[in-house]
Amino acid sequence: MNLELVLFFVLAVAAIGSAILMITRRNPVTSALYLVFNFFIIAVLYLFLRAQFIAIIQITVYAGAIMVLFLFVIMLLNLGDDSLPKWKLTSGKSVAALLGVVLLIEILYFVANFISGSRLSPESESMGTVESIGKVLFSGYLFPFEMTSILLLAAIVGAILLAKKKFE
Repeated sequence: MNLELVLFFVLAVAAIGSAILMITRRNPVTSALYLVFNFFIIAVLYLFLRAQFIAIIQITVYAGAIMVLFLFVIMLLNLGDDSLPKWKLTSGKSVAALLGVVLLIEILYFVANFISGSRLSPESESMGTVESIGKVLFSGYLFPFEMTSILLLAAIVGAILLAKKKFE
């Protein structure tokens, strides 16, 4: 096993650990910080998979914009430890734990198959790069890309008009 594979598995374990810490913390701000940590680890894992564009989008969109939204909601709701429900074992949580164990077994099975020798195709090296995504986006998907930009522009103009009416 080479150094890159060892680092990949160390980061994968760290991502799983931070995800578990995120869902087990009682303080919502602490959970949000563990979620940010998880987002950054996932971005580094994308870099190991040579998907630079997805790694940068992961940091920009999720660790940036989505986490700011989460923190605004947490601060707006002003959640304290006393407002959180006490933990009880129910049948739904038992089923969720069982499904989690099944998912873990599936992941270990696929990791064992990957280590045993099945490799990706040579074309997969360049699939996640910014250059390959740009070529596909601006050649095959140019019309949907432009329609999305027009739709976002219309939404921005509508939000500005609604806000302007509110302040008048």
